[in-house]
Amino acid sequence: PDFFRCLINCMKVYLRAAGNISPQHSLDPELFFSRRTYYSGNRMQAVEPDYTQYVDSKMIRRMSRIVKMGVAAAMECLRNAAVTMPEAIVTGTAYGCLEDTGVFLRRMIDNREELLTPTAFIQSTHNTVGAQIALLLKCHGYNNTIVHRAFSFENALLDASLLLRDRMDNILTGGIDEMTDDSHAILSRFGLFRKENDNPDFQNKNSKGSISGEGASFFLLGREAIGAMAELKSFTTIYKPTDLAEVEIRIQQFLEEASVSMKDISLVIDGRNGDASHDETDRALSAGIFQNKPGFPFKTLCGEYPTASGFALWLGAALLSAQRIPDWFPPLHLPLKNILIHNHFQHSHHSLFLISAC
Repeated sequence: PDFFRCLINCMKVYLRAAGNISPQHSLDPELFFSRRTYYSGNRMQAVEPDYTQYVDSKMIRRMSRIVKMGVAAAMECLRNAAVTMPEAIVTGTAYGCLEDTGVFLRRMIDNREELLTPTAFIQSTHNTVGAQIALLLKCHGYNNTIVHRAFSFENALLDASLLLRDRMDNILTGGIDEMTDDSHAILSRFGLFRKENDNPDFQNKNSKGSISGEGASFFLLGREAIGAMAELKSFTTIYKPTDLAEVEIRIQQFLEEASVSMKDISLVIDGRNGDASHDETDRALSAGIFQNKPGFPFKTLCGEYPTASGFALWLGAALLSAQRIPDWFPPLHLPLKNILIHNHFQHSHHSLFLISAC
């Protein structure tokens, strides 16, 4: 809504630190900048770290994969910021704990809906990741999980930004989703994913279906610019735009409200996912409002999933913070000043982020 967008534009929000687990080596920025991981199949799986660096080994055995990913990304974020305790934790997820959901449903079928223990159900709920982070940190502050399809991460950011407006600080905010064998098989039946990755750079205009992905992205939001990775100048969402013209108008309005012109944009990070019908919007924008602007399709790195915009925000913040171009990245002019992120999911959920160097 315009009211909330106005609130965000009237205050300063800084990305103090980040932690990211993805199909790339993003938890170690130095390794990420030097090496890119390519995938030949139709599924990108997260590169998982040694979780004993973040959690006691006895506890790891009781955690599902998505919980371990979320906890590790959150702990790495806090470690990078040298902060031991956030004032609040806000998490966004569209699918929740799919692995535990599958376990619960199988037990329900196998036991004919009798003698079910509540453990699997409790661990399958969407707020499990945020709750587990709070338990490990002994954080008794505000804790909220946003479940809003492909706007889950964006609304988590909105919630965290409003907390900053209420004079809170150091808000741990993240977006996380996993892809399991069961969920991949089900979504593939709807034609969302291709059978093989025959187009790793998303250049083929005839490809049908995207590449599935997953990841966990956490950020520590604060009100001080000192030591921050980047400033989150503004963000907004667009739900079911009528046509391309409306998208272009909304992008122009978005930049005007942030007092930034297109000539001030150093890089456009777009949401192409390799599906020809999905990528028509991005190709049209590249030939129109984004003409002559360097662009990069971030889903070639992380795949497609509802909270993938969290990875895009991490990528933009990492580039602005390092003021360095990865060895495998297209050439860019340094220094980078402003990065515009435009993501969209299944033609209906569009989101825009504007981040700037501090």
